[in-house]
Amino acid sequence: MSESLTHFNEQQRARMVDITEKKVTERTAVVQSRIVMKPETLLRIKEGRIGKGDVLAVAQVAGIMAAKKTSDMIPMCHPLALTGVDIAFSDNAEDTLYIEVTVKTKGLTGVEMEALTAATVTGLTVYDMCKAMDKEMVVGPTYLAAKTGGKSGDFANDIKIHLALE
Repeated sequence: MSESLTHFNEQQRARMVDITEKKVTERTAVVQSRIVMKPETLLRIKEGRIGKGDVLAVAQVAGIMAAKKTSDMIPMCHPLALTGVDIAFSDNAEDTLYIEVTVKTKGLTGVEMEALTAATVTGLTVYDMCKAMDKEMVVGPTYLAAKTGGKSGDFANDIKIHLALE
């Protein structure tokens, strides 16, 4: 089924979609991402031996801040009152750090963009804090793992790039 493009007006110019008539529902989005790095980089992150400080704590705060500022960065994204942002980390004990972001709201539109933005900025922050020792890190893929709420209902992505977080 193809969807019409809703971000264009009758003159084929960009517009922010009118969500006035939508129903307020509880909405959740879960996004997963990863960063592949040298084994030594992951070990140093886990042991707290990165010169710039606690990488995961800083990345977590950066991701939360990014979720709250998503509409400032994505032009057609509605500003939302988020009710929760949680960022969890796990790893494969070798060379990959996994990121899982859960964003929640009670509102007129979903929080997928906020969760995607949070995961991306979290990964970029890890890269920034570790780039002096590992410029070969690869961030991503980053993808919507699941969403709940809204007119389109629940969604679960069949793609799984990493182990479940414990």
